[in-house]
Amino acid sequence: MKEHEHVYLLKPTIKFQAEYLSYFNEWMESEEEVIPWVVSKDPTDFERMVQELLDAEQGINLPQGWVPDSTYWLVREEDDKILGVTNIRHSLTEHLMNAGGHIGYGIRPSERRKGYAKKILEISLKKTDELGIDKVLVVCDATNEGSAKTILHNGGVEDEQFVEESGNVVRRFWIDRRAGR
Repeated sequence: MKEHEHVYLLKPTIKFQAEYLSYFNEWMESEEEVIPWVVSKDPTDFERMVQELLDAEQGINLPQGWVPDSTYWLVREEDDKILGVTNIRHSLTEHLMNAGGHIGYGIRPSERRKGYAKKILEISLKKTDELGIDKVLVVCDATNEGSAKTILHNGGVEDEQFVEESGNVVRRFWIDRRAGR
């Protein structure tokens, strides 16, 4: 089996605090845009942050206009290292339809180009099956060719692009899960 096949998705848990903080700090030190957005949540009160993530899945205490979402950590079995984070929105608002999509995911900078992005999206799509989402929208910036390839590899079919107010161009892809079942 390839290295990236020995991974699994884990719901946020306080048991992985040290490992998550390592993941979080690596993102912060990279000074890159944090993806998915949930990684930018302040982990200072770790227990509270984990509870907020778990509550969001149930639709508890969501900001006005937000939809329930599920967050998972991509963990390598052999060393319990958190390699990435995925955030799955259960439905789409107008903003998510244009520029957010159902799934946002990111791989820690030191673990990129090893196949983990393809794997996290593949496993995340199985989670959308469990949520009953038949057509999954996944987006990326037009400048992120690696992410576009990852989405295409997982069955993405490109739709119209969306231009944000900032001028950033968002590529939008639909993945029809009914075809894969």
